[in-house]
Amino acid sequence: MSKRAKYYLIKKFPKFMQKKLVLLYVGVILVFVILVFRITYINASKGDQYTRVVLEQQQYDSRLIPYKRGDILDCNGTKLATSERVYNVILDVAAVMSDSKYIDPTVHVLEECFDLDGPDIRELIRENPDSRYMILKKGVEYTKAKEFKEIDSDDENYPNVFGIWLEEDYIRKYPYNALACDVIGFTSDGNVGNNGIEGYYNSVLNGTNGREYGYLNADSSVERTVKKPTNGDTVVTTIDLQVQSIVEKHILAFNEARKDYAYPGEGSANTAVIVMNPQNGEIIAEASFPDYDLNDPRDLTKYYEEEELEEMTDDERLEALNRLWRNFCVSDTYEPGSTIKPFTVATGLEIGALAGNESFTCGGMLHVGDHDIHCVNRDGHGTQSLKQSVENSCNVALMHIGNMIGKEELCKYQRVFGFGELTGIDLPGDASTAGLLYTPETMDDASLATNAFGQNFNVTMTQLTAAFCSLINGGDYYEPHIVKQILDENGNVVDNKTPVLVKRTISDETSTMVKDYMRGVVLNGSGAKANLEGYEVGGKTGTAEKLPRDNGKYLVSFIGYAPQENPEVIVYVVIDEVNDYDQGQSGLAVQLAADIMEEIFPYLGITTVPGYEPKSPGNMQTAGSGTVGEGNGD
Repeated sequence: MSKRAKYYLIKKFPKFMQKKLVLLYVGVILVFVILVFRITYINASKGDQYTRVVLEQQQYDSRLIPYKRGDILDCNGTKLATSERVYNVILDVAAVMSDSKYIDPTVHVLEECFDLDGPDIRELIRENPDSRYMILKKGVEYTKAKEFKEIDSDDENYPNVFGIWLEEDYIRKYPYNALACDVIGFTSDGNVGNNGIEGYYNSVLNGTNGREYGYLNADSSVERTVKKPTNGDTVVTTIDLQVQSIVEKHILAFNEARKDYAYPGEGSANTAVIVMNPQNGEIIAEASFPDYDLNDPRDLTKYYEEEELEEMTDDERLEALNRLWRNFCVSDTYEPGSTIKPFTVATGLEIGALAGNESFTCGGMLHVGDHDIHCVNRDGHGTQSLKQSVENSCNVALMHIGNMIGKEELCKYQRVFGFGELTGIDLPGDASTAGLLYTPETMDDASLATNAFGQNFNVTMTQLTAAFCSLINGGDYYEPHIVKQILDENGNVVDNKTPVLVKRTISDETSTMVKDYMRGVVLNGSGAKANLEGYEVGGKTGTAEKLPRDNGKYLVSFIGYAPQENPEVIVYVVIDEVNDYDQGQSGLAVQLAADIMEEIFPYLGITTVPGYEPKSPGNMQTAGSGTVGEGNGD
């Protein structure tokens, strides 16, 4: 170091300053020694108290506060799906292991309060000594949680119970079990919606988790900062719980009556019903059988023997579940049969190919192209008017009408009525069936003839029901929908689902004529069993022979409405492969529809004929399945 530098330091730090610095260093060291002594003393005398505070703090550092998933309500505010508050039992193993005196009392409380197995808990503690978050039990109800909180606050009787805490959570509950399972859907992995409204409106029903942050203040007390969760919105459906219950009651009775009729098995491959308001597209009820319990959606024991389930591979079990969960009304396609005939007649009237005064001669069969295509009455209906052709469901007459319409117009109006198109329904699995319809270029003469009476192309139940609404309401095609409102957690309206008028399909004049023909089906034709006292019911039966033809397998149906003027409700019944000696009995579908109508019409206040006093809904007796015999044909 240069002399100049040494001189500078001496000038900068004179001797009296250097002495002060030495004294300061000594003082700092002395304070440090005192602090070490103090900490050692605290640890020896009150270490347990301070350690416990610090360890307990771990659970407050950042704790999630779960949101409540929104409810699903019927149109009258009854809960169809809800989330109930429960608690998860969490063990801070590291806290328990901080002192051996905590282990036995803590394990004892877990056994006593939560019915947990002591040896199992001890094994978990041994295997995971550093775990700060171990879930021991989920879904603990409030009564048990309250019991534990009383124990946790009782330091006199439970001084060494340590490391247990309860985490708030929610569990999804379905108060009516299997009711409306296809419509509602279910949740898995917490709040992931599967199928139905739970799936389609998943983001609406879900909210945002909150979080609790914590720290120790100067007094070693826990201070908390809470970010509250945002709960999910509530979905108000168009479903009426009472109508839904009535529909499902009759579906179940129908299938139970035929479960072992002719051969072992269920009552049918599928029995499905849609009840809809034709004036706005609201679905009042929708159900199919087989069904499943929403509270235990993976339970297959209702439909398979224990031995069958044990032999199933994981893929086979998943396939069985997917079949059970599939919404037949929305996703399954089939040939509609004679329920399509009113649409064919409406097309002819709308384009001017028919005037309404035509007559046709049926000899029981018509040769088209290279095919002999038979009528439902192989002996023939003889000469009949246009109205009688619909009443008697004459295939020969409809084949003549199809030829009069032509390929271009028939294909065009199939799409005008929404066949082959997505319906826009607010449920998952909406099927378009676009690839299951002909184009004018691919349609030959035989396909034109069979399409005219409802064979050789496919629809879904939702497609046909929505189209039928326009057929009877004067031509207005409404988008079918299952939800009417979205509410926030305080009950305020977030969104009103206003009915969507998509298009006009036919004129009011055509609608009036076709309704007259369908009223005749119930008064004089194959729908006679739906001629309920006091109500003007119209409708159409359907029998579709399934592919391959002549295999004895059929899908039968009936779609009916009331009243005749300004219809207020539609009931559509489809029965696929009924377990009976003759699957082609459309009368089975008519009877099931009649049983449902007889019970729901008074409840819904459907307009009656003048002077008729309907049974009081509150005193209605359960409608029976009635005597079901062979139908009158289609």
